[in-house]
Amino acid sequence: MGKRYGYEVIGVDNYTDYELKASGYKTVNSKRYNYNVLTQSGVDVVTDDINNSKFIDKMIEEKVDYIIHTAAQPTVTLSITNPRYDMENNVVATFNILELARKLDIPVSICSSVHVFGNDINENLEEYEDRFANFPESFDEDYSFLKGKVTPLHASKAVNEIHGKAYIDTYGLPVGIMRLTGMYGPRQFAGMNHGWVSNFIFRLLKGLPLHIFGTDKQVRDILYCDDASRVFYDFYDRQVAGLYVIGGGVNNLVSIRQVIDKVSKYLNVKPEIVMEPAREYDLNYFVGNSTKAWNNLGWEPKVSVDEGLKLTVDWIKENLEYFEVNE
Repeated sequence: MGKRYGYEVIGVDNYTDYELKASGYKTVNSKRYNYNVLTQSGVDVVTDDINNSKFIDKMIEEKVDYIIHTAAQPTVTLSITNPRYDMENNVVATFNILELARKLDIPVSICSSVHVFGNDINENLEEYEDRFANFPESFDEDYSFLKGKVTPLHASKAVNEIHGKAYIDTYGLPVGIMRLTGMYGPRQFAGMNHGWVSNFIFRLLKGLPLHIFGTDKQVRDILYCDDASRVFYDFYDRQVAGLYVIGGGVNNLVSIRQVIDKVSKYLNVKPEIVMEPAREYDLNYFVGNSTKAWNNLGWEPKVSVDEGLKLTVDWIKENLEYFEVNE
């Protein structure tokens, strides 16, 4: 996104294979795919770790005028099995980035997750034929959070939001706290732990079973990758600090079943469904209200579910060799 708008971009990644191994991939090619895409597009990709204090000190010397912090441990399941890893790669890493931005006196965007709401939303849902429904239909920044079942991921993401607000209030730092819904799109190497849309697409293409936990009526306002990346540019353009719910909204509300039906029809395949026991920490419904992002940043989602799914399916079809799994 930055290169598209004419900016010089430095990308930083430690290229851990921790989450890749947990996703079930048996090829290392997928880990390097996005590295190659970035370097070929002119991004200066640095292999290092934002938890490395020497690296952070070195970055202070760089002429950087904006930080987009998207590094994270993103999955509920891995936060449960390894809470220390979750804390170090979410809380400590985000603190390091906020400190770097403070010392450089530059704007910074950090990422949170709709998981911070908790799953008490599940208690008030209505059940339709192919999805759950809720009234109100969407949730904004003022809706109460950390309600219901809470995991280490809920906790670490909530801490990041509080840290972000602290740096806004204490230091006057322009911090954009992006509470993102479920994202999907080309170049996402998803697995059972996260990235369910892309995960289901490549499994359908390979004729593999789809594992669904509890119910296929779970709802999200899925967010296409181009829309997600654009919010970081819009924040830099206006720099109105604060918390923002960033999602596809009611126009992109869709259930697991509806996504499977759409993709299966597009591919002309019959899905094999394996129902697994429900997970007590799952959130069965979330649709974001991004009115604040529109009012303050001029941001809104532009890519529809049907358009985004087609783009994602076509990309995965063309790159199916990167999706070898241990099955």
